[in-house]
Amino acid sequence: MSSSAQILTIDVEEYFQVNAFERHVGRSRWDEMPSRVAASVDLLLERLASYGSTATFFTLGWVAAKHPEVPRRIVAAGHEIAAHGWWHRRVPSLSKDQFRDEVRRTRDILEDLTGTPCLGHRAPSFSLLPGHEWAYDVLIEEGYVYDSSVFPIRRRNYGNPAARTVPHVIEREFGRILELPLATTRIAGVRCPGAGGAYLRLLPFGITRRTAREHAERGEAGTFYVHPWEVDPDQPRLPVPWLRRLRHYGRLERMLPRLERLLGEFSFVSVRERYGDTLAAWADARPETPPAADGFSAPLSAAANVNA
Repeated sequence: MSSSAQILTIDVEEYFQVNAFERHVGRSRWDEMPSRVAASVDLLLERLASYGSTATFFTLGWVAAKHPEVPRRIVAAGHEIAAHGWWHRRVPSLSKDQFRDEVRRTRDILEDLTGTPCLGHRAPSFSLLPGHEWAYDVLIEEGYVYDSSVFPIRRRNYGNPAARTVPHVIEREFGRILELPLATTRIAGVRCPGAGGAYLRLLPFGITRRTAREHAERGEAGTFYVHPWEVDPDQPRLPVPWLRRLRHYGRLERMLPRLERLLGEFSFVSVRERYGDTLAAWADARPETPPAADGFSAPLSAAANVNA
């Protein structure tokens, strides 16, 4: 595998489960909403196969429980399964015990359904924010090896502009965990998002292309993402305020063509494929003897990147 390969991640959730809609579609209504996630995941699996790419699918426990065929198809197609919480609740809204319950239940159902280890976690809305570092302790205690919940940009509700921008090891009292921040670029001295999602749909394509190119040229693993509902322009429209409507529904027709452009121009792999041997060894060593941090020096861009 080339050292220029980038990481592609898919946040597997229904169109009505985004945090921006939680005031409009409460969890009590989820069962009555038309489901579209399985078809969208199948479309993404088809496109990934056509470009020879792999991805990590951060999957809601709720989706896995309702549609067990979804995580099974993901793994059968050669991709990695990882956890995205159960109810798509942001970390600051949860107690430590509630967070533990979510990550444990989600890990258990994904492993039971697929027969493969669930080593990775992404908090909904990239919400592992400063002041909530206790979440790392829970993830380590529950056997997670890596996290990808930090977006190092200035953005209300989930941005953390002080965060590191390269993969790095977080050291805690009970062990270590690899953090994979979302990819960014710097334009006119300002740190800008270029990792995908709405930014890929709404901003000029060149920003995401530039972000991927910069990471590839440095030999760094940039982490990019999309949602299944973003490749579904025919999804039902919910009556939400105009700004949320713009962010969610804006330019949905662009997403699949732009994703295919990225897949055609750059090499994308899953987290497991990029860091597989090292992550597996670290997982096997827990909880008694986690390996030294410099075990990540080779797959990361430089030794300096592994210091907490």
